[in-house]
Amino acid sequence: MKKLFILCLTVLTVFSCSDDSDDLIAVCDSATNISSNTITSNSAVITWNAVDASVEYTIEYGISGFALGSGTTISESDTDAELTNLMANTTYDVYIQTSCGPNNLSLYSNVYSFTTSVPNVAAEFKTNLSELNLFSGNLNELIITSKAFEYDLNTRLFSDYAHKQRLIALPEGTSMAYDGDGLPIFPDNTVIAKTFYFNIDDRDLSLGKTIIETRVLIKLNGLWETGDYKWNSEQTDAVLDLEGSTLPVTWIDIEGNSNSSTFQIPSNTDCFTCHSNNGNIIPIGPKLRSMNFEINGVNQLEQFIANQTLTGLSNSASVRSLANWQDTSLPLETRVRAYMDINCAHCHIPGGSMC
Repeated sequence: MKKLFILCLTVLTVFSCSDDSDDLIAVCDSATNISSNTITSNSAVITWNAVDASVEYTIEYGISGFALGSGTTISESDTDAELTNLMANTTYDVYIQTSCGPNNLSLYSNVYSFTTSVPNVAAEFKTNLSELNLFSGNLNELIITSKAFEYDLNTRLFSDYAHKQRLIALPEGTSMAYDGDGLPIFPDNTVIAKTFYFNIDDRDLSLGKTIIETRVLIKLNGLWETGDYKWNSEQTDAVLDLEGSTLPVTWIDIEGNSNSSTFQIPSNTDCFTCHSNNGNIIPIGPKLRSMNFEINGVNQLEQFIANQTLTGLSNSASVRSLANWQDTSLPLETRVRAYMDINCAHCHIPGGSMC
């Protein structure tokens, strides 16, 4: 009886266990070896290793640190994808999920991060200043792009009490070339910009500033061209304006005095009057003798030489240094000569508009 029971149990077991191997689903593997071979200021092409020729991929991306489910998603059947409309100089995270069939999704891949590049400065006069890529971040913070560098003058042109930020953007791989103590030789597609602004209160810079205009010089085909960008009242951008205008300005100076004035934004004709020499436009400020002085303990020309933005010159000692006309410790004649050099000489020299 016992043997019969065991036999029956064995038969029941055999017939009750069906082969369900056809119902098993293979695990869908995550994408691996994510990389990028093309990254620009506003796009990137990413690639990854294939899981299976028949799978689909969902790519989700966003600014670094975004939460999954809140990013931008695209679908691909190939093992590469182009991400577009990205912000310049910004780090992005990318995740990829593989679909091996209905209801068979992989885990998300490990995060892949990349940073878009800094856009090149545009060597052309566009409608808006922001399109020239001279600054990064919020435009009114005047944070100079890494594709340009700031410079200053030991003795400065007087401009109705305005403060000025000066910058030069050289084409990548080029430099200014030494040509005596005057203007260096600038390569084509050089952009020189000077932004005029008034601090709300010179005693407290944290209160901000009012930006008036950004004057731009661009060297094209061996000749300089001028353009002027007038800032909007919201201080979000500036628009190319060749007609000129006047603008009332107010500020509190370093001594606490309230001041008001009417600032004149020059027309393109006005720019030509000051910047012309023998019928051609030339820069005025960035002469080597005007830039040969120390800023925060470092000689500016030596810094240019070290950074290879100035070539053909071994050291700053070979260049005459123009005095600061506001330095009361210097002889009066020296100060007067320096003032006339920066404020008057460009018009009162052979070929200038006053000769």
